Amino acid sequence: MYQYIIGNIEEISEDYIVVENNGIGYIVYTSKNTIMDIGQNTKNRKILTHLIVREDVLSLYGFITSEELKMFKQLITVTKIGPKVAIGLLSTLNPSNIKISILSSDVGALSRAPGIGKKTAERIILELKDKIDDNITYEEGVDVSVAVDETEEVIVALTTLGYTRNEIFKVLSSIDTQGKRTEEIIKLALRKLSK
Repeated sequence: MYQYIIGNIEEISEDYIVVENNGIGYIVYTSKNTIMDIGQNTKNRKILTHLIVREDVLSLYGFITSEELKMFKQLITVTKIGPKVAIGLLSTLNPSNIKISILSSDVGALSRAPGIGKKTAERIILELKDKIDDNITYEEGVDVSVAVDETEEVIVALTTLGYTRNEIFKVLSSIDTQGKRTEEIIKLALRKLSK
């Protein structure tokens, strides 16, 4: 029903913002990532929104980026995942990291979010794995179009050595992995990571 709202952000709380538009203050529930993105820049902001209707309650959820809104919409399609749990996950991980966790079946990463246990994380992976694409876009503008399933061994090996998933995927995006064995990819990645 509502695509977006443009206005001044008059209040920032822990899990919502108040956006004033034409003299009306709209409570928009959001993630900590969006709240951090807003920062001090509160004037004339565009918030992409999604309206949820439950019995006698209308709740507006909103985000700065279309990636976050899209991930929110996908998460609430999962059985027993409501908007609050989806917001909790988006407050813990950014959309790219959620996508990586789903594609690489990383139950542990998803379970770090409040309200998500092992079974819920497994359900998210099961229900969304075939619905999300494997193009990961990082905030730094790096686009990783490596198929995550094919590089799972590389990820496991490099995370064991102490590298973060963000570092690993940034490096993998700059390596031609086609036709290379896992060991070769690990060696190439280590060379770049050690620089």
